[in-house]
Amino acid sequence: YRVAGAVLIVALVGTYTVENLIPGAIVGVGERIFTAQNAEPDPATQRPTSAERSGSPDSRVDWNGVGLQGSRFLSSGAHRAELEEVTGKPAKEPIRAYAGLGNRASNEERAQLLIDELERTHAQDRKALLLIMTTGTGWVSSYSAQAFELLYGGDTAIAAAQYSAMPSALHFLSGGGQVERAGQEFINPIVDWWNGLPEDKRPKLYLYGESLGTTGIEAAFSGVRDIANSVDGILLTGPPHFNRLRTQFVERRDPGSSEITPEYAGGLVVRFANDDAQVRQWGTVPEEEWGRTRMLYIQHPSDPVAWWSPQMAFKEPDWMRERTPYSAERVMQWMPLISSLQVAADLPGAKDVPDGHGHNYGASVLDGFAAIAGPDVAGAIDPDELQRQFAALDVGIY
Repeated sequence: YRVAGAVLIVALVGTYTVENLIPGAIVGVGERIFTAQNAEPDPATQRPTSAERSGSPDSRVDWNGVGLQGSRFLSSGAHRAELEEVTGKPAKEPIRAYAGLGNRASNEERAQLLIDELERTHAQDRKALLLIMTTGTGWVSSYSAQAFELLYGGDTAIAAAQYSAMPSALHFLSGGGQVERAGQEFINPIVDWWNGLPEDKRPKLYLYGESLGTTGIEAAFSGVRDIANSVDGILLTGPPHFNRLRTQFVERRDPGSSEITPEYAGGLVVRFANDDAQVRQWGTVPEEEWGRTRMLYIQHPSDPVAWWSPQMAFKEPDWMRERTPYSAERVMQWMPLISSLQVAADLPGAKDVPDGHGHNYGASVLDGFAAIAGPDVAGAIDPDELQRQFAALDVGIY
């Protein structure tokens, strides 16, 4: 009995350590190290002069507090003249708002600072508003921001806030709790502010997350009904396999659909795409088939971030058994432990692949924004011409 009791105590202490102490230690040490490294604006960037950007002389956001990633987001991107040059159409000066760790002490305070910035720049008068959930270090995909601004001719406002300086990989190891809390504390106040605007005059509200950013966005909502009652659209690329809502949608997918390309509730709110062609196809779907609120996941069959899970070490996942048009991208058979290690080994280099494969979602984001905007927007553009225009913008992409 003494031996059994000792084993039980060791097991309980070990479990508590793994689930509570280790994640906390990872976050504590990681934040101290990486906050110091990312605290200052990138020396290669310049403080914005446009009043429509946070950190400018007209802004309430201190440029010295936006950090490395914030400075890159705020200093890059096309201005009105550049948009007009490539599109041949009138444009507006895009609004970009960002709050870094050095600007306010808490997520709630940074969210309020963003609301102040949106009001200062009259973002409520724009055609479309985009909230971007950053990745672990506060990084914003400038590629995605530029795609959104090009689609709407700069008649946009984009807001993002930093919640951490720690790389996404460490957030994965620590369980992602910090990311989920940040999603709730950042997104909910801004959605509430937007809901308080006159419904017939306010901009369309969209959310975007990439990789770990998708985890934060999902955390802000309880389910599909909450999403449909809160925003106009959500675009998520490269979602980690452990995301709460994504897991529910896949596990409860409609009979006959696959894990690689699941269908959930007839696609009324949520849809999935594996490549650019499928994304463009969804953009043509009328509102009576894909409702007013559109949520789109883009997940490449070759993206290890989207498919790796601890469970696959001992149980073959459905996606490895499925025979779909994308099966050729997987030349592997499931083996206990081995398959899990093979997919895990691909994680560090998941982005170092050509566009449209692995964890590199590049050009598909532009088509993705058109798809969640619906046929009124997607049907009014030539997607190939839009991609050409995007390639013509020489604006600095981070």
